[in-house]
Formats: sequence, C-alpha cells, structure tokens
Amino acid sequence: MIANATGCILFLLCYTFSDMSCGQVLRGRGYRLTPQRMMVVEALHEADRHVSAEEIYSQVKAKYPYANISTVYRTLDLLKELGLVTEISLGDGCVRFHPAEKGHHHHLVCQRCGRIIDLPESALTLLEGALSDMYQFKADLKHMAVFGLCSQCQGE
Repeated sequence: MIANATGCILFLLCYTFSDMSCGQVLRGRGYRLTPQRMMVVEALHEADRHVSAEEIYSQVKAKYPYANISTVYRTLDLLKELGLVTEISLGDGCVRFHPAEKGHHHHLVCQRCGRIIDLPESALTLLEGALSDMYQFKADLKHMAVFGLCSQCQGE
C-alpha cells in the first residue's frame, strides 16, 4: 500500500513538475527529472517567500523520507547555474532561494527588528544608471538587500 501511495505522489509530482518552466528547462538540457529534484523545485515554486535549503529539505523529507540534504544543495546549485533560481542573504546568516521566473525584486531589511520590505526591480533603476554613467560599471541589480532601519525603528 505504501509503494502504491508513493507511486501516486510521484505521478502527481511528475505531472505538476513537467508543466513548470524549471522542469522544461532541465528536461530540454538533458537533466533527469528525479523525484527528489522534482520535489525540490516544487517546494521552491510553492513557497510564498524566500526559502532556505534546510526549509526545502524539511518539505522534501516529509514527502520522501529517504531524501538527503546534499541532494537539495546539488539541485539548488544546478538551478542557480542554469539561472532558474536566485539566492540572497538577508543578513541573518542564512542563504535563501527564490525562483527566477517569479521576477526580480529587492529587499529593505531592518537591522533592528528584522522586518523585510519588498521593492520592485524598478526602484533601483536610477542607481543602476548612476553607476553606469559615473563609474562605467554595469551593475547586476537583479536581487539584492539594502540594510538600514524601518520607519518604526527610526522613531524608537
């Protein structure tokens, strides 16, 4: 009965995953769509925020008890190499991941209370232009964090 349930889970993952652009890119480049790899991508796509490798591992392990954290890290490295995922450190010592197809954006991180405010990519367009004009430097401002104090903490 367990093997049957696992088979159903894997079938559903294959069906869902094959419709995701990550799955299409991986398949198109000749990478195998293993159940573990599919679950890592599914966890990334289902997250409503940036997630750590450890958080992804917890989700994968809940569905597939034989999963290994090294598989999660290898899959994230591959997705990053292929430009399918971005990574960012939000100042808490933990690297987090986000599917690139969900769009580029930036973060304001309060150093006192830890509040994170999302900014659209366009918020740093002037900075990108100034860096280019003044320093002849082409900045990669796709996904970054700016640290400081939020309005609530400034008032304290």
